[in-house]
Amino acid sequence: MDKEIFMKLLAAREFKAVRSILNVMNSVDIASTLEELEGKELVLAFRLIPKDKAADVFANMNNTMQSYLVEMFTEKELREILDELFLDDTVDMLEELPANLVTRILSVVDKDTRTQINAILNYPEDSAGSIMTTEYVSFKKNMTVAAAVAHIKETGIHKETIYTCYVLDSRRLIGIVSAKDLLTSDDNEHIEDIMETEIISVDTHTDKEDVAKTLSKYDLLAIPVLDADGLMVGIVTVDDAMDVMEDEATEDITKMAAMNPSEKSYFETSVWGHAKNRIVWLLVLMLSSTVTGSILTHYEAAFQAIPLLVSFIPMLMGTGGNCGSQSATLVIRGLALDEIHFSDIFRVMFKEFRISLIVGFILAAANGLRILIMYRNIQMALVISLSLVATIIISKTIGCLLPLGAKKIHLDPAIMAAPLISMLVDTCSVMVYFAIATRVFDL
Repeated sequence: MDKEIFMKLLAAREFKAVRSILNVMNSVDIASTLEELEGKELVLAFRLIPKDKAADVFANMNNTMQSYLVEMFTEKELREILDELFLDDTVDMLEELPANLVTRILSVVDKDTRTQINAILNYPEDSAGSIMTTEYVSFKKNMTVAAAVAHIKETGIHKETIYTCYVLDSRRLIGIVSAKDLLTSDDNEHIEDIMETEIISVDTHTDKEDVAKTLSKYDLLAIPVLDADGLMVGIVTVDDAMDVMEDEATEDITKMAAMNPSEKSYFETSVWGHAKNRIVWLLVLMLSSTVTGSILTHYEAAFQAIPLLVSFIPMLMGTGGNCGSQSATLVIRGLALDEIHFSDIFRVMFKEFRISLIVGFILAAANGLRILIMYRNIQMALVISLSLVATIIISKTIGCLLPLGAKKIHLDPAIMAAPLISMLVDTCSVMVYFAIATRVFDL
């Protein structure tokens, strides 16, 4: 659907045509289309959405749109939306809304829902409890398959998922039954005869990134969440896990670019907000680069004796920074996927050392040959070649050690990425370069 056509119809107050378009559009596409609207136009368009889609559309909107709509909704409209929203979507929204709007929402929902919302909001921000939903299908072990299917038909519409159901005994999880098991079993069989008893679960305080990894590792659609007493309190579904992985990837990317992460999108973040997120690391890196300047000043006499030495500094620093960033990126990715652990530090170092030897000798040979052809200077070719090999070995070692060290002391490995590594490698490469040059040229 062309957004321009939709906007023209809405502006022309062709409400019947707009409603017909919204009726056939996907909920995610509707939310995306409505992002172009503001103020009363947004409220007007939202009220034209079919009621059976309204909650899904609302759940897929950004925080700014949700906040405005909550503020503009009548109490009846707000209650209708909240009744259709899954509990975890409601909690996600409440975490981003201003306090006055949170109070308004909590005053509209019923007492039981309010209690569940408050319980989830009290869990640590990065825990399984903060992203779980309490809306799941549960059975008793002595139920028949027919009774279980009837129970799903009666209550499933209000649950987050019906593909995986849980067998409880006094709230203690004793088994799992899939929808496939129910549909392919005899109606008179008992749930305890078909349930799976090898259960993969997490507890309420498990880090949400670890929850997402567990879902991915075992190809689960949902995973049960247990409290400290081993009692089931909710589930985390695969769609929530995908949101977690997206948020974590975004956070890692911003940290690797030396920026503080922001929960808002690019356009939702103000100019001042962007500047504030970037300036701290830029100041740190700028001030730390004075170390490199001090080293260059120390070797001023070498510049005066052989001015050509200066022209190779950017190439050495750039190559070292790139090599270090390559190693850091692969190690950070390996840590994120749980492929690399701190105990693998010597294996990683040895592997990166061998890689650096191959890369270093190839780049050194290429540059040595270039210098011989261009400058006819064997000593300069030797200095650059040796400096390149040494710089690449150092940079790749730094690139693999920093993320592993950060992980060991419980810091995010992403903060040890490109900018910080480049700063350290720049300093080391200049020191190595002039140490070799002064000996070869006897300066």
